[in-house]
Amino acid sequence: MKWKERVGITLAVSVVLVTSVLVLDIRLAQIRQDRNELHQQQQQYGDQLLVDAPVAHGRVRQKEGRQFQRRFLNRTSNETVAPPTTKSTTAASVIRSKAEDAEPIVDNAHVNEEEAGQSNNNAVEPGSRVDQVNVGDLHRPLSADQSAAVEEAAPHETESFGDLMGFVDTSELNHPLKGPLRQYDFGSFNEAEREEINVQNVLNISLGSDPTSWDRFHFAISKDELYGDDDPSIDQLLIDMNRMPFVNISQKEGGTQLKLVIELPRANFALMKPMRFPREQQTLPNHFYFTDYERHNAEIAAFHLDRILGFRRAPPVVGRLINMTTELYALATGDLLRTFFISPAQNLCFHGKCSYYCDTSHAICGKPDQLEASMAAFLPDKSYVPRKTWRHPWRRSYHKRKKAQWEEDDHYCNAVREVPPYNDPRRLADLVDLAVFDFLTGNMDRHHYETITLFGNDTYPIHLDQGRAFGRADHDEMSILAPLFQCCIIRRTTLATLLRFHHGPYRLSYLMRKSLSRDPLDPILWPLHFEAMDRRVAITLRVIRHCLNRLPADQVLLGLTDWMSARG
Repeated sequence: MKWKERVGITLAVSVVLVTSVLVLDIRLAQIRQDRNELHQQQQQYGDQLLVDAPVAHGRVRQKEGRQFQRRFLNRTSNETVAPPTTKSTTAASVIRSKAEDAEPIVDNAHVNEEEAGQSNNNAVEPGSRVDQVNVGDLHRPLSADQSAAVEEAAPHETESFGDLMGFVDTSELNHPLKGPLRQYDFGSFNEAEREEINVQNVLNISLGSDPTSWDRFHFAISKDELYGDDDPSIDQLLIDMNRMPFVNISQKEGGTQLKLVIELPRANFALMKPMRFPREQQTLPNHFYFTDYERHNAEIAAFHLDRILGFRRAPPVVGRLINMTTELYALATGDLLRTFFISPAQNLCFHGKCSYYCDTSHAICGKPDQLEASMAAFLPDKSYVPRKTWRHPWRRSYHKRKKAQWEEDDHYCNAVREVPPYNDPRRLADLVDLAVFDFLTGNMDRHHYETITLFGNDTYPIHLDQGRAFGRADHDEMSILAPLFQCCIIRRTTLATLLRFHHGPYRLSYLMRKSLSRDPLDPILWPLHFEAMDRRVAITLRVIRHCLNRLPADQVLLGLTDWMSARG
């Protein structure tokens, strides 16, 4: 080797070593500075800093996040990117003001006919107000093909279902069913006794002196519902999920699409599903049900629908506008942090890691760092309130070509009835309620369900995971109702609820608009989904009529015999 080559290699190695020493020196100086800041904060806050270590971690990352925001996301007037319009600025400010103002998220369970009647004269369609949140073109007109499809599928508006009216009382058509009217649903006539069968009483534990809204929600979970129709803690829980600061974030393990576990103060948790596309974008024509995107607004709308139906089996969900810089990027670590990037449109994006749609081409992006998301309350930890997972008997094949057994066997329900716990009409009627709920939302993705094991088998399936609901407003997927038309069993009270939605005084679409208007991200649904729900109510009533024409009424309508005996 020539001496010139040796000198060159020596110089190159020297440059590398000097650069490494400089980088390490700068890093050590930064660490010393951070330690000094932490020491000063510890002197200022005392032991609180040790208790709230994740919060301190968040402060450091939020400082980095603000620097990141100033560097990449704050657009100056001389940049080529067009500034946001007045309309979008107003929308973002409205969401922030809704989260900060004292206006509560009121009890949606009581947005019923009485409240609707009081405000009917001044009713305003969601999305029509100037200060309303506007995400995308929510009121884009339908194409000719879409309009024709919706009109063809719509039931006749004058259909009265007079033959079904003999199975309900007039009072049941004017007010939501609750209390004594539902006492025959579960085979026990002692309503007070059933209400006492809840988590708190079964485990014999107390709330303590300063319970959180999560504690109140968890302890009140009963044998028949997740929360009561007049439980004020649910409203406070929605407010807390919408307003509390994030303490820590992590990606939820499992699942096909991105979901984040959000830790809030006092060790409370919520599941976050981010917004992927505007409200009016429907399921892509070439997508199977098991490859469809999950929608954050579907989770919100499904919770409200479950509450209006009177089931109250879906965990509380609320919308929230998230600052990705200070609430996600500032708290992200490890593999999740490495997926954040700035898009060519100068928006902050990330994609996480999952089975589907977790790559750069399917990234979740803010505008520029503002992101809508749904926040769903966690159920009690399984270590003290265990749950059992059941394979749904009407589970689809989740295959491009194969079909499930129930799709090819019209007598499939006879085999299901022979297997516990479906030999008890209670569980079968619960699955039919779930099928009606899924049909109204268009959710085909129901493969498993969970029950709370504290209550044994005499309890309800929890309505979890509605992310793939509200995918198509122009199509009614009749196969979702297979448990109903194959088994021909349904609760009489569910029939009464559907007739109330069909005849009024207020239809399901109106009650849903009224309830969803209380969410901070309203408007939640594309307007055509409201029309689809009214149409699907009538279709479900036709299926019930078909069953009543085939079988005696007391075999179809669960609770009919006891209800008729009580009437005399």
